[in-house]
Amino acid sequence: MDAEKVSIRISWTPFDPEAEAAHFRRRCARAGAIATFLGQVRGENGAVASLALEHYPGLTEAEIGRIAEQACARWPLEAVAIAHRVGVMAPGEPIVFVAAAAAHRRPAFEAVDFLMDYLKSEAPFWKKETGADGSARWIEPRAEDSRDKARWAPDASSQGAQRAWRK
Repeated sequence: MDAEKVSIRISWTPFDPEAEAAHFRRRCARAGAIATFLGQVRGENGAVASLALEHYPGLTEAEIGRIAEQACARWPLEAVAIAHRVGVMAPGEPIVFVAAAAAHRRPAFEAVDFLMDYLKSEAPFWKKETGADGSARWIEPRAEDSRDKARWAPDASSQGAQRAWRK
């Protein structure tokens, strides 16, 4: 993994999405476009009390790095940053921050979309949701997550997934 280009951070403590974005903007001051995504823990209208994420240190970072390298190979990106929480989180807390910088907007947008599709379906996190009633259940990727990821397959004919970018 190119540490100059790709930044991955798994954190047991809350992170500030605005600070993450500001740091990334400073790091990529010469980029023409920066796209970001912030995912938060869903409360499901009061039905969810907390979400717990577990991971295997080392393995998780390596797999996310592999996904980030795929994005860098696919689009002419200047940099990628991924911050992901683990541990117990309450509804509304930031869980994932993804940013991509490129010379132009389309590669930055598509790279962030690609990264999120792969993070949702392939990153080695184990998620347990605790309901307001105290019940707990493990969460698996949804069918929609698999369909979203399939858009990026080499033979997929999705809008933009096969676009060729010149560096």
